[in-house]
Amino acid sequence: MSLRLTVSRLRIHGVGPIDLTIDRGACLGLAGPSGSGKTLLLRAIADIDSHGGDVCLDGIELARIPAPDWRRQVALLPAESMWWFDRVGDHFHLSDERRFEHVGFHPDVLDWSISRLSSGERQRLALLRLLENRPRVVLLDEPTANLDPDNTERVEQVMRTYRHETEAAIIWVGHHRDQLRRVATRTVALDNRGRLLSGDNP
Repeated sequence: MSLRLTVSRLRIHGVGPIDLTIDRGACLGLAGPSGSGKTLLLRAIADIDSHGGDVCLDGIELARIPAPDWRRQVALLPAESMWWFDRVGDHFHLSDERRFEHVGFHPDVLDWSISRLSSGERQRLALLRLLENRPRVVLLDEPTANLDPDNTERVEQVMRTYRHETEAAIIWVGHHRDQLRRVATRTVALDNRGRLLSGDNP
């Protein structure tokens, strides 16, 4: 495998310095106590918040890629997604309706109102919206926190398939060790001082 993402000496709001690499098609599970800086780390890698250090995508430094392009290719799924229109279909561009079935929806979800959706439904749809751009790195901040077991399994399978088909690198933040064993090729953790602890294969 060749490297997809390289993070060097990254620092943000007391977190770090962080050094890590992720190969093409690999999934890094990231654990740690609440407040350890997991979300801050994802936001720094996505270049949403100011930070120190270097991040490279396929060997190209973040500073050499325009911010909108970087955020499409290094895409963050936050714990709470943003929506700009009230109709679900207005947030999607591709016409393949089968992908909605992969996360437990009938295609008529395109006509639903965002305001009628539960937090778990919004999260599953936000994941599909993010994957439309075919990002090379996907940053997942507890993507199944509000989901029941069936929909958790659906999301895990969608990401497993996407990773294998595209060789995308994934960072999956989660609190459940059993889940990280299922989805990750290796795991690391942040301690309560924002320092990265090495992990092992789940």
